[in-house]
Amino acid sequence: MEFKLDDQFFMQKALQEAETAYEKGEVPVGAIITVQDRIIARAHNLTEQLNDVTAHAEMQAITAAANFLGGKYLTDCTLYITLEPCQMCAGALYWSQISRVVFAAADPQRGFTAMGGQLHPKTRLEGGVMEAEASELLKRFFIRKRNLN
Repeated sequence: MEFKLDDQFFMQKALQEAETAYEKGEVPVGAIITVQDRIIARAHNLTEQLNDVTAHAEMQAITAAANFLGGKYLTDCTLYITLEPCQMCAGALYWSQISRVVFAAADPQRGFTAMGGQLHPKTRLEGGVMEAEASELLKRFFIRKRNLN
């Protein structure tokens, strides 16, 4: 599958957010939300820092984008996320009516597709953009975490 140059550009920005999460000891997942090729939200996992299981990168990005737009619907927006959304995040994305979700690495155990979740019927889903880079960062994080314990 061939991706647009824009997809790689914005996924690189999401990977930068994931690196920030990594540096903070968070599971390295980063998110960017765009509208008309303009970044309106940047986020990364904050579950450890906030002691909040719902503080996933997608949830943080949805809130920031909705605040930026002044409304709860993210139609005409694209989410770039370094890991396939979980079922909780897919539910929030469903309700936001986001137009497009682009993810890097699939999550065959905890991703929304494996868990039977779904996105809004009008949401387009694409996966595998910069998958190797996102997977490597996640692997590096969990190796480091295991070695520290």
